[in-house]
Amino acid sequence: MRILVTGSSGHLGEALVRELRAAGEDVVGLDVLPSEWTDVLASVTDRAAVREALAGADAVLHTATLHKPHVGSHDRQAFVDTNVTGTLIVLEEAVAAGVGRFVYTSTTSAFGRALVPAPGEPAAWITEAVPPRVRNVYGVTKVAAEDLCELVARDTGLPVIVLRTSRFFPEGDDADDVRTAYADDNAKVNELLYRRVDIADVVSAHRAALARAPELGFGRYVVSATTPFRQDDLAELRTDAPAVVARLFPDSVELYRQLGWRVFPGIDRVYVNDAARADLGWTPRYDFRTALDLLAQGRPPRSDLAVAVGAKGYHPVTTGPYTRR
Repeated sequence: MRILVTGSSGHLGEALVRELRAAGEDVVGLDVLPSEWTDVLASVTDRAAVREALAGADAVLHTATLHKPHVGSHDRQAFVDTNVTGTLIVLEEAVAAGVGRFVYTSTTSAFGRALVPAPGEPAAWITEAVPPRVRNVYGVTKVAAEDLCELVARDTGLPVIVLRTSRFFPEGDDADDVRTAYADDNAKVNELLYRRVDIADVVSAHRAALARAPELGFGRYVVSATTPFRQDDLAELRTDAPAVVARLFPDSVELYRQLGWRVFPGIDRVYVNDAARADLGWTPRYDFRTALDLLAQGRPPRSDLAVAVGAKGYHPVTTGPYTRR
């Protein structure tokens, strides 16, 4: 299969190109930044370049985007240009090229303000049924791009799957208080309980979406590590998350003590991947249990792919944890 991967120099783009090429697929990488994973140096807003890159393609994995960390460095028009207009161009050119399947990488940030309940309320249970309440221009443009995906899929018959991925970046947390209070691995392993996914599982979700897209036609799915929590845990999670985690994972208490780690005192939302596992046949491998087992073996609590891709950052100059290497 010939597959165009947009954003091929980024975190997910590189991971996809690595894994797809290793599996013997014919991959074309497109990005505005050069790398060994990028064949076409161009923006997704360059229609002619996108058209040329799509020649002979059977599928598209559209990961190119301006991200949340760019909110402070790029204006709203730049977000619209890349995330909305760029997505429309890739969609339209994919249809014109006769592409048979299209996967769009979105984000759980699309849920926006729906992710944080009011004081005193239980943690939010986040499934595909939760309506977005956008918080910033990143969320606005990702939701708009999702809607364009649905429109094009309904109007043209192009099979399109939208994957709302949770956190998988390796950089430090964007919240200063979290970076100050918790070791980086401590924070990331905590997040596997409710709002993080390993990049290897994101790659496998994209591959599963490619396989099922023709059958499904169109769909939106939450892609996050499988949570151990149930809905009847939500009230206690908001007020005493360590008690819930200790009950579900008794061995974590001693392991965390040995590492000098702490569970977050409260958890405000839980991402639920049930639909992605059921509809896409997706089987994520990395969750909180896996991380505990790796840590107990003295190994990093992440996949080999995550280690290989490493940190890239988002900016060419120093901007806190998001500096491009």
